[in-house]
Parts: sequence; C-alpha cells; structure tokens
Amino acid sequence: MTGAQTAPQSVDPRTGVQFFDLSHPWGHNAPLWPYFPDVKIERFHYHAKSGVLSQQITTFMHCTTHTDAPAHVIEGTPYIDELALASYFGTGVVVSIPKQKWEVISAQDLENASPEIRAGDIVIVNTGWHRHWGDSRKYFVESPGTYDEAGAWLAEKKVKGFGIDCQALDHPLGTAIGPQPNGPLIPGILEDYKDYTGRDASADFPLWEPCHRHLLGNGIVGFENVGGQIDAVTGKRVTFAAFPWRWTQGDGCIVRLVAILDPSGDFRIEMGDG
Repeated sequence: MTGAQTAPQSVDPRTGVQFFDLSHPWGHNAPLWPYFPDVKIERFHYHAKSGVLSQQITTFMHCTTHTDAPAHVIEGTPYIDELALASYFGTGVVVSIPKQKWEVISAQDLENASPEIRAGDIVIVNTGWHRHWGDSRKYFVESPGTYDEAGAWLAEKKVKGFGIDCQALDHPLGTAIGPQPNGPLIPGILEDYKDYTGRDASADFPLWEPCHRHLLGNGIVGFENVGGQIDAVTGKRVTFAAFPWRWTQGDGCIVRLVAILDPSGDFRIEMGDG
C-alpha cells in the first residue's frame, strides 16, 4: 500500500482523532451492477454562465458504497427514513477474511475472525476483493461473498451492522446475477461456474439473497462495495459512521462510510450542559 492509502484522510487538529474513508468514489463512470443505468450529472448553472455551479444528478442508490433499507428486499419492512440514526453509528471491527473467485465466507470464518466479533458490533469484512473494484466481470460477477450460513451467524450474534468489500451482501450467484428470480443476468454464468468448480450453481446457491434477509430482516444495517482505505484499518477495532439521506420511502442510499480512530484513547463524545 502507498502512504496515501494508509494515512488517514483527515485528522482533527484539536483531538488528533483520525478519519479513514472506506468508500469508493461516486460520479461519472462509476462502476455499476450489471443492469443499472449509468449515473448522469448535468450542470444547469456553471461559473462562466451564471457565476455559480448547480448540478442535477440521476442515479441508482445501490451503486458504489451504499446501504440497503429492509424494504429493498422484504415487503412491508422499514424504509431508509424509518431507521434510527443510531443504526449507522457505533463501534466495531474490520476483519480480514481473504477469499478468491466465487468462494463463500462461512460461519467458521466469522467465528475465527480477529479482532473478535461481538454482539452489537458493526462488522466490516475485508476479503481483498476491493482491489478489483472497477467496471469488470471480475468484480461484479466472479466475487466471493457471504450467503445463508454467514447471514444466520451474524443475526444470531446480534451484530448491529455488516459490510463487505464485494458487490453485495450476498454472493453474486445468490443474486439475480445467478440462478435466482430475474436471473441469470449474465449469459453463460451457470456453465462458467460448472466449468470452474465442477458443481451446479443451482445446488450451491438455491436461495435468493438469504444473507440480505437474515440481516435486514433482523434490523441489522448492511453496507455493500466497501473499499477506500479499508486496508489501513483492517485488524482494528474502530468507530464507524455512515448516515444515509433522510429519503422518504427510500430503498437504499449512497453513503460515505468512515472509520474513526483515536490514537490517544482520550477522545470522548461530550455531553451538553443540563
């Protein structure tokens, strides 16, 4: 890693608290899930014309680093604006669980992770796949991921939030990319999986987005496409903040996921008078 990747993005000059950005950039040509329309950014006022800059955006909320509302996958459950702000702030861990093409993160992987995953933690998994981030089949279609077993373990552990440096909270073949409702989105994917593993994708991934359902159905917030400076805080216990927009009936939202470290151990949130 370069110094720019390991150094905090910013340091509070008064407290020395360090902020690490765990988000991928959003904007023109942002890498997108296989069937999403492109991000559009239009300038309606610009300096040469109006002396000010005003822009209009058209975007799917489920692109780059983002969070899903329970309503995204479970009918009748809360939208983004109905979730407590406290859901998106708290302490937790960034754990290293290296995985390769189409490998599945198991409950044992999570049990063995270091630092230990505790009840109430926000948990971010670094598989190493964020290094492939880009407009590529490798990142979106061939990634590893969590599935039914990991989702059930996290729900039973009663974590507060979960994020991963891959394309979704579920393994790609547990989504519409594979043999699921509205899928497979990628021609030849089932044959490719069979050739690579010797197994049938339909047998290995019979359920549709079970990790999403275990997490979001139990009030656990989820973050997809985590990246940025994730390597700099892997193996550490940190404080996380990633607030979505106050979007009425929102199904998800782009976020800036930040890991916060206090090297001195002295920083505390100050309470108001009275």
